[in-house]
Amino acid sequence: MSENRERLQKVIANSGFTSRRKAEELIQDGQVKVNGKVVTELGTKVGPNEKVVVNGIPIEKEEPVYHLLYKPRGVISSVEDDKGRKTVLDFFPQVTQRIYPVGRLDYDTSGLIILTNDGEFAQSLMHPKHGIDKVYVAKVKGIPTKEELHELKKGIEVDGEFLKAVHTKILSTDRKKGTAIVQMILHEGKNRQIRRMFEAMGYPVAKLKRERYAFLTTQGLQPGESRELTPYEVKMLKKAASENVN
Repeated sequence: MSENRERLQKVIANSGFTSRRKAEELIQDGQVKVNGKVVTELGTKVGPNEKVVVNGIPIEKEEPVYHLLYKPRGVISSVEDDKGRKTVLDFFPQVTQRIYPVGRLDYDTSGLIILTNDGEFAQSLMHPKHGIDKVYVAKVKGIPTKEELHELKKGIEVDGEFLKAVHTKILSTDRKKGTAIVQMILHEGKNRQIRRMFEAMGYPVAKLKRERYAFLTTQGLQPGESRELTPYEVKMLKKAASENVN
């Protein structure tokens, strides 16, 4: 009877060390050893009793955990920050697993972010082709026209990068102050994407919040508060990612 062997990058991702994509980079960079030997071949499979070491750190499979955080403004979506700023991990002092954020929210953006040690789960949620709705509400200076919002749905080029929204809608306007509240849905999450898109159209973003991630909302949470996802929620997120492949 042959032992259950899995791809090396999957084993590393499932340990909570990093995402599968990053694991592939580490393998190709020669930073992974199996049974004391450097392995650079992505197709390598390993068994449960083989010793995997990444950057000198032995890999052990952790039980997967899934947390939902209502990130406040002024917090970095990273496991550490070289400038000493508060990170999303600072809200989980009680968690012993090596968790990390799924995707990112900008420093000045508040809202929902998932943290986990399940690399495969994280990768499936982050990939744009899986079509996970990320719903944002932005307060912008100025009042965009319907035609301009339609342009954002078609997609615009900003600094040589194509940026696109799945859906846009004006929720309210304040003619006296010259501001608008706009809802935007994304499937991707490029760096400062919404801010860059609105700024390119001449509408600087004054405030931005991600208020829904797939079917998850901020209900019951205040900024800085978190909760564990239920097994049912995890199952539904995995199902949504697998069903929405274009």
